[in-house]
Amino acid sequence: MKLLAISGSLRRDSHNTKLLRAAEELVPAVMEFQVWDGLKAIPPYDEEDDIDPAPPAVAAFRNAIAEADAILISTPEYNSSIPGQLKNAIDWASRPLATNVLRNKPVAVIGASTGAFGAVWSQAELRKVLGATGARVVDADVALGHAHTKFSEDGELLDEAARDQLAEVVVTLLAETPAPQFANANLLGEQVRKAGSIAGNVVAA
Repeated sequence: MKLLAISGSLRRDSHNTKLLRAAEELVPAVMEFQVWDGLKAIPPYDEEDDIDPAPPAVAAFRNAIAEADAILISTPEYNSSIPGQLKNAIDWASRPLATNVLRNKPVAVIGASTGAFGAVWSQAELRKVLGATGARVVDADVALGHAHTKFSEDGELLDEAARDQLAEVVVTLLAETPAPQFANANLLGEQVRKAGSIAGNVVAA
């Protein structure tokens, strides 16, 4: 089982990438967690280039999505909307529409920004776009505002309320996968809390 995590920010010290790493601590050990770092290499979408074989970075992105059982995307907000590089990558992944790799894939959207509202507008736009591709967008979110104050120097998420919300997102997302061990929401919640507790103890040590 694999959960693919995609950060909509290219910045090395991205708050959204840190938020994904915080989510990783909550994922049960039976689920492989991969943070996709190839977003910058994906070229601008051009239908004339959308041929077989696809550009290498596009093929790698599509394959990563196809191999994942669920996807978690954390997006910043640029000019009240989705970052261009993230929207561009989804445009590539959405082709061909009827059989694209996002269709029927469970996807959760979260976000972080240095502003007060935690990228809520870009999250809403992203959910709309993902819905148009045929993805199964789960009804759970995290909007981490003032993100520059919410992490330690080591990248640990300090906001307990946000961590609880993140745990709810992980539970909701994994429950949408075909894995039988995630079918019981109560047991899944216990697994997520246990994973978070173990990670917290490691950090404290």
